[in-house]
Amino acid sequence: MLTTAAGRFRLLALAEAVSWAGLLIGMFVKYVVVHDEIGVRIFGPVHGAVFVGYVVVTLLVRGPLRWTSGTFVLALVAGVPPFGTVLFERWATRTGRLDETATASR
Repeated sequence: MLTTAAGRFRLLALAEAVSWAGLLIGMFVKYVVVHDEIGVRIFGPVHGAVFVGYVVVTLLVRGPLRWTSGTFVLALVAGVPPFGTVLFERWATRTGRLDETATASR
């Protein structure tokens, strides 16, 4: 999975979504259940680091995957809402934007 640009992107897209889930659960626990900050203290920095990793991998895969500016910007924007990276990854797979063997620009 980590040997290809698409594999690295898929891994970070999934990790970004999982870290979002952890942060959302931590916020729920903090503000609704027991008012304990431990979840936010753990998942806040984890999510921040994974988000930065997602942005970096998106920058690095743009060339090898021959993404257009529109696809590239959409990939970056997908990192902002919760689980947007998973939706983008599914769309990109379905439309061939994560296919490294294709020769056409996209």
